[in-house]
Amino acid sequence: MKTKQYIVRMLLAFSILTTTAIAANAQIDGWTDTPSDAPIDGGLSILIAGGIGYGVKKMREKKMKATNDTK
Repeated sequence: MKTKQYIVRMLLAFSILTTTAIAANAQIDGWTDTPSDAPIDGGLSILIAGGIGYGVKKMREKKMKATNDTK
């Protein structure tokens, strides 16, 4: 369990640091691309929220199964 938490925390820290570095690089280089690309923020955030919800559901099911098996 601690290993899973460690991995999740490391991935979260990596993703935050990566996006921060990319944003800083964009400001330094002065990217001037026109916003002609399709935004992926709305759909991506829904997918991430769904994945987190599914993970929580699976963890609760596993915990319930473990407590029922010990009785």
